[in-house]
Amino acid sequence: MALSPLDDHPVHQAAQVMRHVTTGDRNFYDRYYFNCHAASDELMLIVGLGQYPNLGVTDAFACVRTQELHRVVRASRELGADRMDTRIGPFRVEVLEGLKRLRVVLEPNEHGLSFDLLWEGTIPVVLEPRHFLRWQERVVFDSVRMAQTGRWTGHITIGETEIPVTPDRWMGTRDRSWGIRPVGEPEPPGIQAKNPGTFYWLYAPMRFDDHAVLCIVQEDEQGRRLLEEAVRVWPDGREEYLGRPEYRPVYAPGTRDVTEAVIAFAPPGGKPFDVRCTPLLPVHLMVGTGYGLEQEWRHGMYQGPGPVVQGVTYRLPDDAARMWGLVDAVGRFEYDGLVGHGLFEYWALGPHPSFAG
Repeated sequence: MALSPLDDHPVHQAAQVMRHVTTGDRNFYDRYYFNCHAASDELMLIVGLGQYPNLGVTDAFACVRTQELHRVVRASRELGADRMDTRIGPFRVEVLEGLKRLRVVLEPNEHGLSFDLLWEGTIPVVLEPRHFLRWQERVVFDSVRMAQTGRWTGHITIGETEIPVTPDRWMGTRDRSWGIRPVGEPEPPGIQAKNPGTFYWLYAPMRFDDHAVLCIVQEDEQGRRLLEEAVRVWPDGREEYLGRPEYRPVYAPGTRDVTEAVIAFAPPGGKPFDVRCTPLLPVHLMVGTGYGLEQEWRHGMYQGPGPVVQGVTYRLPDDAARMWGLVDAVGRFEYDGLVGHGLFEYWALGPHPSFAG
């Protein structure tokens, strides 16, 4: 029987039971993402939880970064029949008030990281443009995402140290995305080996005292724009389109590590402005979390009936050579005398006009 408890709710969008998504693509996913920081370089916590219905897997991770530490706890189990059950070993996400308030929990465990955190949005959730990308005739991205800035209440425990998290200091961004993107065990590359692809990316949701700015830039190896978003959002739901964002990063010599950047906005009929971006604390998100570096643990990869729970700890700067790939940094953002903070996420994989080689 393919029925599940979710079928008793009036939420169907197709002539299918809720356990079945409307595509047979193995890469369908449904994911939460959260980050938490104190608008400084002291600590950043990143949490993700995903379901992969066509792979029969659900998994989660939490990554905490301090000046000296990069620690990950991750868990996986078979998805089972009830997609409303987000528990994966010590992890769970509870939706307390849809689009507004959520609880994110990693219960105490043997790996030296736990937390119990309440999320409250400071702006309404924003639906971003659909992300569609085809490589060598195959659709590899076809997803939608909603995003929100917010604040946190609760506590984080690292080792024996409990850190109180209060909404006057601790903020972050979250998103929910679902659709198709590469997940699970590696597939035979086939003709895709001729086109390994490029990924030039900026994602910068930023929160100021009375509004937020959400920005996305993705370009191909020629600098052609594949995806973009630029919108200013107020807590009462007002939105202002900010035109085509222009992203100008500065790289550390000999690397693709961004040391600072400018994002230029030109609202149609409005006053152009530049946002100066400073990464305060970089988190190399692909290290230990399942985003693709470790071939034995990737999002959606079957680890057995589970729950399987693992911990990974690296010390900095001793293990700095492992830190590569997509960067999620605590970001400081400044424009017109205003100072805000948020997520500065970037990656520069493959050729692009902004750098040589």
